[in-house]
Amino acid sequence: MNTPLLDNSETRETDISDAVEVAFAQEDATSLNEILERVTISEALRVVLDFSPQDRDSIISLLTPELASRLIDEAPLEVAGDLMEGQAPAKAVEIFDELDSDVQADVIAELDAEDAEALLAGIDPEDAAGVRRLTQYAAETAGGLMLADAFQFRRDQTVGAVLRSLASDDEDLERYNGQHPYIIDDKNHPVGVVSLRGLLTAKRSGRLEDIMVKPMTVPVHASLTELQDLFNDYDFLGFPVVDEDGALVGVVSRTAVDAAILARSETENLRMQGIVGDELRTMPLAIRSRRRLAWLSANIVLNIVAASVISAYEETLAAVIAIAVFLPMVSDMSGCSGNQAVGVTMRELSLGLVRPKDAMRVWLKEVSVGVINGVVLGILIGIVCWVWKGNAYLGLVIGLALALNTMIAVSIGGVVPLLLKRIGQDPAVASGPLLTTITDMAGFFLVLSLATLMMPLLLN
Repeated sequence: MNTPLLDNSETRETDISDAVEVAFAQEDATSLNEILERVTISEALRVVLDFSPQDRDSIISLLTPELASRLIDEAPLEVAGDLMEGQAPAKAVEIFDELDSDVQADVIAELDAEDAEALLAGIDPEDAAGVRRLTQYAAETAGGLMLADAFQFRRDQTVGAVLRSLASDDEDLERYNGQHPYIIDDKNHPVGVVSLRGLLTAKRSGRLEDIMVKPMTVPVHASLTELQDLFNDYDFLGFPVVDEDGALVGVVSRTAVDAAILARSETENLRMQGIVGDELRTMPLAIRSRRRLAWLSANIVLNIVAASVISAYEETLAAVIAIAVFLPMVSDMSGCSGNQAVGVTMRELSLGLVRPKDAMRVWLKEVSVGVINGVVLGILIGIVCWVWKGNAYLGLVIGLALALNTMIAVSIGGVVPLLLKRIGQDPAVASGPLLTTITDMAGFFLVLSLATLMMPLLLN
């Protein structure tokens, strides 16, 4: 059955979903594969995830292993693990075998021990050993990001023998994602690298050691930040990864590093908004609700603390009700300044430019900015307050409170992530709530205490 799809962009996705639903209802695997092959992999994944979890598993089971593996590779890890667990053992092994070794290791980490062992037992023992090795390394290291398959040859092999090997099995080129061939010695140490162009232009009788150049290697525990720096400094597509003994264990690519940096940035942004884990709206309602409530419940306590400051100055608020108009402005503007400082510190932490011991230096840098910005913002809001309410002393109270609170906010925003890092807490998760609570409390306190001191002038 060939299901026609309309070209109109406004109806395209609806047509794809309808076509998939019809093919799935008829258990027409051929049409189902044809439909999803005709769209981008992200579109295909979006359509599949719109179905119920049980139907998703059934759809995946009807797809070819190659297409199913591409969908699982595209999916967030938690979803990928669920999709793999929903397959029959034989089908799961077929799909798993199509994945790159680094993705296999990520998927294995999402499964329980029994399912993981069943998958590893179904693939080539040498490949399984490579995947097991990858799971031992932290995710954001060279070992966790590398492909266990390295395009490698012995130094005494001839150029002609290598070219004949490639010609007889062109799947190697696809398997190794265009890696340069690495030359190893008898102890599996990388001693050279040759380009594919160099192979094609060299004499067929020449040996690889005659045309190779010394490779740059990275240790298996190199951090993501170190890898980012390397790829920024060198225009290479990949680096060979070596273990503690200097033996070649894999290759880390520029693509993998770029993807990991993007994923880390997205995760940090989500955490700062109170979203923990790879939440998708296709996940079970109970899981999504529980994860968000853990964050929101803690924020109730923090907001009660901030509100208690206002409660202590009820008489001042009742006497000068105009203050209530400006309280949110002081806390919000200060919070914005603090969030800027948090963002800079988080970026410098991720780049390895600052460490917890640099807290004093960071504070001095931030408070200098806070003084300038606080004075400027204080003057601006003070003038607005004066013109709006016709009381220069009210403008002085609000302007001075904003200036002081801005200095406090940038100090907290710049330093707190470093202090949290020192005590082993995640700065991306905790910095936001602490900053908001303290700037709210400080802002309310400064405005209301200054207003209390200047009450006679404000009532004139």
